[in-house]
Amino acid sequence: MSKRAVVLLSGGLDSLVSVAAASEYCKVELALTFDYSQRAFEEEIEAAAQISEFYNIEHRVIKLPFLAEITNNALTNASRNLDFEKPDEASARAVWVPNRNGLFLNIAASFSDAYGFDYIIIGANKEEAGTFSDNSAEFLKVADGFFEYSTLKHPKILAPLEKLEKYEIINLAVEKKAPLEYLKSCYNSKKISGLKHCGKCESCRRLRDAILKSVNKDLIKLFF
Repeated sequence: MSKRAVVLLSGGLDSLVSVAAASEYCKVELALTFDYSQRAFEEEIEAAAQISEFYNIEHRVIKLPFLAEITNNALTNASRNLDFEKPDEASARAVWVPNRNGLFLNIAASFSDAYGFDYIIIGANKEEAGTFSDNSAEFLKVADGFFEYSTLKHPKILAPLEKLEKYEIINLAVEKKAPLEYLKSCYNSKKISGLKHCGKCESCRRLRDAILKSVNKDLIKLFF
């Protein structure tokens, strides 16, 4: 397999399944996990490390302290409310991090240019594109074009889940035998909630709903 890739690996569902799916098209060699002082960063790093070991991928943690300094929302501030009845515009706004995916993709592009990676893998998906504009096909297309000018390697963005809803991502995870037991898909830290997955934040609610619509509803016992 001649094509090589770097993946944005948060340790959550989308990035994990993206690795499992992309492995058919390219060799994923490097995983980047970002620490911007989000509530669950320690657990996300641990999950990403376990996933990287499972797939035999080099794992690096990139610290972005400045991003924490300019971000004051429920994702980084434990005093802010993270519990929402359903994922919507309000819940998305509560965890919005300024230019997060744009920044992450640009950092991955720097690694691609330096080390010759052909692809940058991101877990963008159809469901979250509805409330997070930096998950949309339009955003990915614009970002792809940017790298034609800012790099010599011209890496392409690969989003294997771009057309999938969350329950379809769960189905794909089951099909690909992805190690779901390693996931950390909760915005809350276990130190705060007492649970690996709190069941109340937007990410948990999306995960729960997806599992209940999926081919394996028993997976719910793995997380909640």
